[in-house]
Amino acid sequence: MTRLIIGAMVRPIGAYPSGWRYPGAHRDPRGDAAVLRRTARLAEEARLDYLFFGDWLATGYDLEHQEPHLVARVDPLSAIAHLAAVTERIGLIATVDSSYADPYAVARATASIDLLSGGRAGLNLVTSADPRAAANHGVDFEVANAVRYERAIEFERVLRRLWDSFDDDAFVADASSGVLLAPGSLHPTDFRGRHLQVAGPLNVVRPVQGHLPIVRSGGSPRSQLIAAQSADLALVAANDLAHAASVREELRALAFEAGRDDRTLKVVAPVLPIIGETREHAQQFADELSELVQIAEDWPDGPPAGFPATRSLANLSPLVGVELQGVSPDLAVTPQIAAQFGATGQQLVEIVAERTGRTPGGLRPPTLRHLVVAATVNAPIIVGTAADIANEFEAWGDAGAVDGFNVLSAVQPTQFEAFTSLVAPELRRRGVLPAAYEGETLREHLGLARPESSFARPVYAGAFI
Repeated sequence: MTRLIIGAMVRPIGAYPSGWRYPGAHRDPRGDAAVLRRTARLAEEARLDYLFFGDWLATGYDLEHQEPHLVARVDPLSAIAHLAAVTERIGLIATVDSSYADPYAVARATASIDLLSGGRAGLNLVTSADPRAAANHGVDFEVANAVRYERAIEFERVLRRLWDSFDDDAFVADASSGVLLAPGSLHPTDFRGRHLQVAGPLNVVRPVQGHLPIVRSGGSPRSQLIAAQSADLALVAANDLAHAASVREELRALAFEAGRDDRTLKVVAPVLPIIGETREHAQQFADELSELVQIAEDWPDGPPAGFPATRSLANLSPLVGVELQGVSPDLAVTPQIAAQFGATGQQLVEIVAERTGRTPGGLRPPTLRHLVVAATVNAPIIVGTAADIANEFEAWGDAGAVDGFNVLSAVQPTQFEAFTSLVAPELRRRGVLPAAYEGETLREHLGLARPESSFARPVYAGAFI
């Protein structure tokens, strides 16, 4: 089996909408620091390649029901700086929104963290399309949204040039002659674009990795093109193995057309495993999480403001092709009811059966609530034992669908502990994960070479659109 990249996407209160409600789950962000430290320790012991911190630049009551993990979260750069001090080998990837961030400040912070961590920092660059985030930064949303991709391209260009401000051998530090810096070894950025102007040079030495590995995500054609042309890691959401393989092939083709070695673009997919000691145990766990998900009909007088409209029987009705107005969300789906469903409804029944073990006509039939959850919780879920999860990872890797996975945990800390104590040893046994870290830096974990300075070679003008 080919070695896969395995990272953990860290969400301290869990990645499943109802995960925080599960008995024993971490649910108070004021205790995030201890959870993050424990997560980092377990991940490093398991030989995971990195910890990945996403971000969101606004909050509100609506997120309580849509994406609870976004309501309150530690700043990603602060998180990886903190964890750099309590870990030794695992990579640490933080998210920065290039729509609003200052490139000089980001270059300085990331170069510093890379230096202090011994070359373990990475950067996930995103663009924002949220009016609240724009308002929080005093920016006109319509203006920012119209140019966010152009600014994103300039932002990355500036970062790379700022990181290259010092040559690798700039510091001669010859005490006898009094020469600290080699002549000509410090370079101005001199960048003037449509959206950004930065003089430089950066007042931090060149990062240990030369350039931090850059991650890009997003499913739009423009996002994918930017990822293919310049990213080191592309994070893609895939519905299934075939879809993942198609997206990876397209990204690699775009990378080749851009004039780069397409093998240097690593494609990673998010995955949410629900793990049990037996498959039945895992399905029971998934079933309990489904029953804890609230839907609109749980409030007799209507759900609270901002509640996701899709999480309702009203939304399920056209999907299954049956009128459900006035029906209880906990009505059992019998074979007679299921026989009335259209193709999408039948698919939802199959998804519920695979995840929870519930089947129409069985001892534990699914309810309409289970179908609503299957239709609206869009995480790529795998339910089963450590061997089941490892089999799925191997199947995707062997098919060339992905270069690795970003692992989400439905419930913290129990499901992350299950992954590191049960799944990770199985992956190491199969050679998917190494028995020991084989490199010192995040770039080495990802199988990427250290880039030369842009001042040491001509900059390829076609590398960005």
